[in-house]
Amino acid sequence: MLSPQDNETLCRVGPGAPMGSLMREFWIPAFLAEELPEPDGAPLRIRLLGEDLIAFRTTSGGIGLMQNACPHRGASMFFGRNEEDGLRCVYHGWKFDIEGTCVDMPNEPAESNFKHKIRAVAYPCVERNGAVWAYMGPRSTPPPLPDLEPNMLPEAEYPGMITLALRECNYMQALEGDIDTVHSNFLHDGAVKLEWLQPGTHDYYRRAHLAPKFVVTDTDFGTLYGAQVPAEADSSYWRLACFLFPFWTMIPSGVLGAQIMARAWVPIDDENTMAWTFNVRLSSKARGDSAFRSPMRQAQVDRAAARTGHGPLPPTSGWLGRWRLGADASNDYMIDRDAQKTDSYTGIPTIFLQDQAVTASMGRVYTRHQEHLGTTDWMIIRTRRRLIQAAQGFRDHGQLPLGVDHPEVYRTRTGWTVLPNGVDWLAGTADMRRAWVPR
Repeated sequence: MLSPQDNETLCRVGPGAPMGSLMREFWIPAFLAEELPEPDGAPLRIRLLGEDLIAFRTTSGGIGLMQNACPHRGASMFFGRNEEDGLRCVYHGWKFDIEGTCVDMPNEPAESNFKHKIRAVAYPCVERNGAVWAYMGPRSTPPPLPDLEPNMLPEAEYPGMITLALRECNYMQALEGDIDTVHSNFLHDGAVKLEWLQPGTHDYYRRAHLAPKFVVTDTDFGTLYGAQVPAEADSSYWRLACFLFPFWTMIPSGVLGAQIMARAWVPIDDENTMAWTFNVRLSSKARGDSAFRSPMRQAQVDRAAARTGHGPLPPTSGWLGRWRLGADASNDYMIDRDAQKTDSYTGIPTIFLQDQAVTASMGRVYTRHQEHLGTTDWMIIRTRRRLIQAAQGFRDHGQLPLGVDHPEVYRTRTGWTVLPNGVDWLAGTADMRRAWVPR
């Protein structure tokens, strides 16, 4: 369990907080390029790391991300006029470019140089394969973007997909669900009986042993775990997944080496998180989908497909108005108690919503000193420790995780595989974990 002080260090991400200061050293996925579809279009409210910001696309196509409050009298720049490569406050006409420079101050005399003394807080942005990244740190020259394979592969060869969803809880309890492989046997597949599954498949191995043996190691990018259960008499089934600084995860949802995906748990503020999933579309064979689907599992899929209203809602212009889901705490995530008795362990329609329900049910900011962790929680324990140490190391000594300045550490993959007994799990999977290797 964590002390209240360590829990505060882990969870608080606002300006001045140790974790927030650490995260500002990294590039952060801020919004989709399609959310600013046209030059001189409507500005967009964005909250990142507890800071209210306004995004806009200029006449020449550049992207600005600046403070919400106009430096003059504090009026919101959301109401500004996006024109001629700048955003103009409608209160007194002050205009700012994407670097935060005041380029026009029409309520001052023509001979005044006052505008040269005024600067708005603005953060550099970069578009890459549909995502707009922001750097909120202090460097005049930002570090390189991370080498995250699912956001970098050529679209023509590897069609990618980015999905976003608002989660109404602290980033860390959402992130911890992704590095907890054990829960999938219960939360997602608790209604699936072993006799329905085909022996020798990934699903069969995973369901046959509900308490895997965990091994966890520190890496240049963060932490990596291997969860092992018996496969055949001479082999073991392994699920490998990782945490990457400062809020990235890669889960074991496909064959190791053929799965290309990453998820970012981007803190909106202390109490809300934007879940980003970067995924490259692969064939069902490459993903490792089971060739066998039980009648009850098919019923789960059909029931979820038939239910409407749980997907993304139309956006509103508020700070939390983007990528909201129709199923949330106000309607108990559309739980179906009849389905829970028959073909669903939870009665909640989709895997993502099942995760959403349990992590948000812990409260907006979970108090971890109340919990009791077991042997299958080693990855969570180790990851918390690394994050807290990194935040404290940066605060006290200016030390940064390697990934800030070395984007190549993010070149990794995760997934599941079968290894002969006696083979070291790290050495035996080293080649399969390498990114940018065609398989």
